[in-house]
Amino acid sequence: MPAILEPAQLSASPESPRPSFRRRLLASTIRLTVVLMVAALVGGGWYLAHKGFGRKWRELVAEELHKRGVEAAVGHLTVDPFRGLVAQDVRIFDYKQRDKTVALISEVSLDINYAALFHHRPFLNALDVRNAQLTLPIAGTKDQAGPAQLTNFRAHVYFPPEQIYVSQAEGVFCGVRISATGQLIKRENAPPSSPLSEEEWQKRLAILQRIVNELQKFNFPVEPSLQVKFSGDLAEMENARIEATLRAGKIRRDKYEFRDLTASAEFSNQLLSLTHCQWTDAAGMFSAGGSWSRAGNEAKFQARSNIDLKGLLDAFGVGRLLADATFNRAPVLTISGNANFAASPPQFKVIGNISAPSFTYRSTAFSELSANFSWDGERTLVRDLRVQNEGGRLQAELLDAPNDFRLDIDSSINPLGLRAFASPDLQKFLSEWECPRPPAVHLAIRGPSHEPGSWRGDGTIALERARFRGVWLNKASAKVRFGDGAVSYEDLRVTRNEGVGTGSFTYDFKKHEVKITNLKTSLWPNDVIYWIDPKLAKTVTPYKFRKPPDIVVNGIYHFAGGKNTRLDFTVEGAGGMDYVFIGKPLPFDRISATLIFTDDRLQINDLKGALFSGQVRGTADISLARNDSNYRASITVARLDFPRLTELYYDKTTQGQLNGTYDFTGVGSDSRKMRGTGKLEVTNGDIFAIPIFGPLSGLLNAVLPGGLGYSIARKANATFTIKEGVIHTDDFQVAGPLFSMLGRGDIYFLDDKLDFNVRMNAKGPGVLLTPVYKLLEYTGEGSLKKPDWHSSRF
Repeated sequence: MPAILEPAQLSASPESPRPSFRRRLLASTIRLTVVLMVAALVGGGWYLAHKGFGRKWRELVAEELHKRGVEAAVGHLTVDPFRGLVAQDVRIFDYKQRDKTVALISEVSLDINYAALFHHRPFLNALDVRNAQLTLPIAGTKDQAGPAQLTNFRAHVYFPPEQIYVSQAEGVFCGVRISATGQLIKRENAPPSSPLSEEEWQKRLAILQRIVNELQKFNFPVEPSLQVKFSGDLAEMENARIEATLRAGKIRRDKYEFRDLTASAEFSNQLLSLTHCQWTDAAGMFSAGGSWSRAGNEAKFQARSNIDLKGLLDAFGVGRLLADATFNRAPVLTISGNANFAASPPQFKVIGNISAPSFTYRSTAFSELSANFSWDGERTLVRDLRVQNEGGRLQAELLDAPNDFRLDIDSSINPLGLRAFASPDLQKFLSEWECPRPPAVHLAIRGPSHEPGSWRGDGTIALERARFRGVWLNKASAKVRFGDGAVSYEDLRVTRNEGVGTGSFTYDFKKHEVKITNLKTSLWPNDVIYWIDPKLAKTVTPYKFRKPPDIVVNGIYHFAGGKNTRLDFTVEGAGGMDYVFIGKPLPFDRISATLIFTDDRLQINDLKGALFSGQVRGTADISLARNDSNYRASITVARLDFPRLTELYYDKTTQGQLNGTYDFTGVGSDSRKMRGTGKLEVTNGDIFAIPIFGPLSGLLNAVLPGGLGYSIARKANATFTIKEGVIHTDDFQVAGPLFSMLGRGDIYFLDDKLDFNVRMNAKGPGVLLTPVYKLLEYTGEGSLKKPDWHSSRF
């Protein structure tokens, strides 16, 4: 039986070699083609993934985006095996002006309809952005780590016919997570809108730059979120509708912390409305709302706050507004108003009120502050202003308008409590007052501006017991007038235990001077002088009145280094005065004089006084200049009771009356530097009762027995000089009925020494005794109180 052959055997049979070869060749060709196609696809894919499409394809994609309402330029166009067509370095332009860059996106996936692409129809279905970086076209700042970017940006954008639909866009911008959804209409035949001017474009970039700069100053422990919804026509974005909601659990800026911040805003019909804004801090809550109309460029707003206002201002770099204030409890502020930014300059209208229950201003504590206020950019009105501390209360009304300033004050507050609000000069003045009971002050001030130099007005001031520069007064009152940069106090009346002072004075801010008019006092001058200028006190210290004299003062006192001071004092001391002269108090029974104070000297004219039953007249010129205490004086005495004078200086009583003159100079209270010349005459006296010459009477009585020595010395005169504590005379003469006594020498009145010579001369009937008198020449030495007189001959 013949064998049955298999098909493989038949094909391999020698009888059919060509068909088998063809099959092998076909299989090899197919395999090679597949390999080449795979290699071409892999190579092409690698090339397109790394090198990208050429410019033609990039421009084609940009043109397609333009048709969809997105103005863009593509830097690179590549293929991703998993994401498809990817556009990199995509620059987005303003829809109205292509030369204005809006943003730069690192990469965008393109959803392409390839069939439509090959048939030259719109082929872009959607854009898909994942983990991209969107960079804004603003310059970096020195505090900015890098360019302003929206990081971790992802979005999915669809392009239905004549629409742009954003299903979800999200990213992190300056620490704030922003998410947006919405749609825009892109009409094919929409007329182009007018482009932005360069100025407007730069203004918008500046606003964006400012927002970025401020956001970078915040710290976000918990990431805030901003949700945005929008809709509108791409050709009329000014009419779009936008809703935004911001939520943040905690935000820090510098040392200030926002808590539970929520805000909602809406833009519709060209009206931006802040429907809700609220946050809390450690002190309280802030809430606000407002609106802005784009058409009229007008805004309205209202807010209420009892937060830590000072901390908030410090955090935003404007803390200087409240730098001197410390609030123990947060102030309550309510404010509302509107603004017209279309006007030039912009117009504002603001009204509100403030209440601070407890605060400290420049170390001065206040228990209450409240006020209603309004402001329109030019005019400021403050009503029902009340400030209170433990010393009293101040109430005020204020209007500050162009060419119209008005201020009404009713105060019972302690002046020390107002130092914090005063200028440095006024602070120094107020610090010199001590008022156990606050004064009552009423002022009505008017003027063309708020500068004090332009004020005019009047008022009254009344003080209870108070102390100024350490000197007490029982009561004081005056009418106050403002004008020409000066404050005048008229009908001034000051009461103390010893008397009353009346008159008026003007404090001139511009000229830095005080003008005193007919100021009459029956007060102690040593105290009153402290009120004028403590520096003058040492000048009047030597004059110790027993009772307050009557004084009239007129003139000008110039402060702040001025040289125009001239004060005229008329003094009538009917009660008497003690004046220290060469270490002893001279007791004047009454005295009067005219004093002229200037910046560097004191002149005493028309000095008249009653001293030791006689009369004293004189003048003086005393230096008040720094480091210069020189003085010059001239004194004339008539009919002074000589016994009382000698008793004052020598503790011994004599007889007679003293007449004389003395012109002298000196330096301060140093008696040794006193220098002068003068002449003296003693009449009806007993010269030998003077301690210096007393021993001579005993010597004469021994030579001329019978008490003749005591009966002849009734008159004496001399001219003298004083220098370095020494009285020197060359013509001392004593006249008696029978003889005269001539003398010369030195009396050291500061050192208690005597160096004196006398000689007796015959006179009248005593000529018969001339031979004896020539033997009577004596020298006095030793102490003034116990001199040693002895004969010069023996």
